[in-house]
Amino acid sequence: MPLNINWQQILLHLLNLVILAVGLYLILYKPVKKFMQKREDGYKEREEKTKAALDEAESKKEEYTSRLALVDEESARKREEADREMAKVREEKLAEAGAQAQVILESARERANKEHERIISGVSEDIKAIAEEMAEKAAMTSSVSDAYDKFLDAAEQGSGSAHSGSRKKVTTMSKNTGKGARKK
Repeated sequence: MPLNINWQQILLHLLNLVILAVGLYLILYKPVKKFMQKREDGYKEREEKTKAALDEAESKKEEYTSRLALVDEESARKREEADREMAKVREEKLAEAGAQAQVILESARERANKEHERIISGVSEDIKAIAEEMAEKAAMTSSVSDAYDKFLDAAEQGSGSAHSGSRKKVTTMSKNTGKGARKK
């Protein structure tokens, strides 16, 4: 053996090195490689799930946005419809109030006319009584024609001041009879 080289020793060391390399490969490299591959697959899976969730969220966002737009349009349409209906109801109520006001005004006018007629008839009764009284006094003091003229003057004055120009039938005394009988 030259140079003190033992081929058997070298082969054993080589065999040990190969066993060590295969053992290390099987014990360390393969499990670490599997672990690293699992980890990478896990990250890829998470990334895919995240992308899918983002895509789904994006599609839901678009769907909700479109639904929200539809709801806004629907609410605007319903609001306009409610406004039209309110305007219609308001107009009906105003027309109804106007009709009631007309009825109330007509009723008030009718009552006012009745009250006016009642007052006029009361005043005309008073005028008749005053005219009769004056006619009696005039008949006693002067002739029938003078009494008749005084009666007509008094009736015109009383009628003008009490009624502010309204016309009344004035009872007249007959000149023919001479007894002061009245005619209507």
